[in-house]
Amino acid sequence: MTLRVVGSGMGRTGTMSLKLALARLLGGPCYHMVEVFARPADFAIWTAAGRGQPVDWRALFEGFVAAVDWPVAAFWPEIAATFPEALILHSTRDPESWWKSASETIFGGGSGDPPGGPAMKEMLEAVLGSRFTPHIHDKAAAVAAFERNNAQVLATAPKERLVVWSARDGWGPLCKALGVPVPDEPFPRANTTEEFQARIAARTAGAPGAH
Repeated sequence: MTLRVVGSGMGRTGTMSLKLALARLLGGPCYHMVEVFARPADFAIWTAAGRGQPVDWRALFEGFVAAVDWPVAAFWPEIAATFPEALILHSTRDPESWWKSASETIFGGGSGDPPGGPAMKEMLEAVLGSRFTPHIHDKAAAVAAFERNNAQVLATAPKERLVVWSARDGWGPLCKALGVPVPDEPFPRANTTEEFQARIAARTAGAPGAH
């Protein structure tokens, strides 16, 4: 099993829905930030990547057919180079709506440790500082970083491998690029702002099923 899709789009661009959709289309698991919580050793791997240290990408993604969301998107050039046959899937959305969603979810709060504790805080500092912006609570800085990533992907990803996708596109572009039939079921819609906030609240409270 090897990666067939490498996601270059930031979190809050429909990446949880993509995780479910790609697993359905490819018949295997898709790596996403939620996998990092389930595999705590991965925090140190991403921290190392953010600090410019070498990472064995094939070992990290062993058993996965696709990888999307943060922190994958921050290192899409290296990951795509490691898996040269994989599609580069760029999920995107309007910058203003992205900021609204991100600021109410993944960038929410501003004090204390994030849900993953000190290990996640260390990872975020390393990755955001080197590959995005450390100023995630500053709208102008965050939106500029989001737009910079979009521009980099469009300018540098090989056109024959690149698929640009937004949530409204649904199954079509994915199925066409992967050469698979369109499922006879609605495209998954997951991890809305409300769902995200409820899950974080439950995890913070230590409620059963929080993860």
